[in-house]
Amino acid sequence: MDLRYWLPRAVEVAERWGERFGPWRAHPSHHVGDEEFAPVFERFAKRMEHNYPFFHPRYVGQMVKPPHPAAQVGYVTAMQYNPNNHAYEGGPATNDMERECVAALAAMFGLPAHVGHLTSSGTIANLEALYVARQCHPGRGIAYSAESHYTHSRMCHVLGVEGHSVPADGAGRMDPGALERLLATGRIGTVVVTAGTTGLGAVDPVHEVLALARRHGARVHVDAAYGGFFALLALAEDPARRLGIDPRPWRAIAGCDSVVVDPHKHGLQPYGCGAVLFADPGIGRHFAHDSPYTYFTDAELHLGEISLECSRAGASAAALWLTLQLLPLTADGFGAVLAGGRRAALRWAELIKRSPELKLYQSPQLDIVTYFPATGPHGVPVAGPTGCPATGPGSRAPGHLSQIDAASERMLRAGMDSPDDPLYLSVLRTDAAAFTRRHPDAVPDAATARVLRSVLIKPEAEDHLDLLHERVTRLAAESRLQPSLH
Repeated sequence: MDLRYWLPRAVEVAERWGERFGPWRAHPSHHVGDEEFAPVFERFAKRMEHNYPFFHPRYVGQMVKPPHPAAQVGYVTAMQYNPNNHAYEGGPATNDMERECVAALAAMFGLPAHVGHLTSSGTIANLEALYVARQCHPGRGIAYSAESHYTHSRMCHVLGVEGHSVPADGAGRMDPGALERLLATGRIGTVVVTAGTTGLGAVDPVHEVLALARRHGARVHVDAAYGGFFALLALAEDPARRLGIDPRPWRAIAGCDSVVVDPHKHGLQPYGCGAVLFADPGIGRHFAHDSPYTYFTDAELHLGEISLECSRAGASAAALWLTLQLLPLTADGFGAVLAGGRRAALRWAELIKRSPELKLYQSPQLDIVTYFPATGPHGVPVAGPTGCPATGPGSRAPGHLSQIDAASERMLRAGMDSPDDPLYLSVLRTDAAAFTRRHPDAVPDAATARVLRSVLIKPEAEDHLDLLHERVTRLAAESRLQPSLH
């Protein structure tokens, strides 16, 4: 797709539609001439240079990438109409598109029935899910993994619900044993499981948690904001086997009570586009309200009647709908985008295991790779992280946590600050107990240590991997030769 062709077409579509209503003249107060706009736009363009290259394989820091060209064209086209999907009269076309998109997302998870809508973010989507959790079990708390997104504890505070953090196992997943002990107290009404934590990309054992929760009369909410689209690969037998994805947690999502997924992450959509889905269509009763000036057009259900949010951009629905017409939610369609990042993560993990300069923090479960510079003595065989074989002679020991933390910081800064060969990574703060659980030979001389974290959310990382690994290895070697910043 050539945006230089399709973006002008987007303008033409709106103009052609508007002509049917007859001529009109914009109010003079809106008028801005090209001669006035040009210098301001130049200043704007210059300011936009103060940014990171999210589109490029050199950027492997956060879970950010540009939207698909189809999404951009869909958004720009619909934005000219500026529909509001709160009520059907706010934009019939984009309301219909949103319902179709939500149905496709529900089918991706295998939900037999559903009610749901798009949201402005995963945070708002999770807030709605936890709001329903509170309404379904008044007076009972919500449990979530210690590795879950911080918004769950924050939203519990907002909602006045008691939140309970459940310890994670050695791979960053919710510990079922610890959860069962908590459920036995009778204080929990809903358990939040995460299908792809934003730190490690860990997938909670949804299948085990679901069985435990049902035994104790609790609901299960799935936060799949980051990892949700991996269901396309996990639920297809051949891709799941080839890519080493355990299908059991993903199969269990169909039996859970609610799911959140963010199309603005792996779904190739512009920010913000989240989604919340409920397995029980009757859940809309918890959002019941009356509005004296909306909901006057005929519609089976206005999306605002099943949402805490009011105004929502119809352009988000248009962008997602147009994208899904071209990249269907199948293993061979949209799944091919995720498969590239997953293959890159698996291969990079193997390269890191063989590196004398780097250590794998833990094996990647999706497409997030965590690692750190080995700062210990050379030539000592050391145990590998959870799920990894021991490294052989000639590798370095992990070293002291304080040294690892400082060296990780130096690598992060050196990569970003390089004028000729920049590389954009991110860091993840780990506590000493979690670190030494994975790397018993590390010396816990500090309470926490930062490790490096790379999100291979762009499939282009697969072709760029050798260059990426070579650059990170050089940064690791250089970090040991530089004086500490602390």
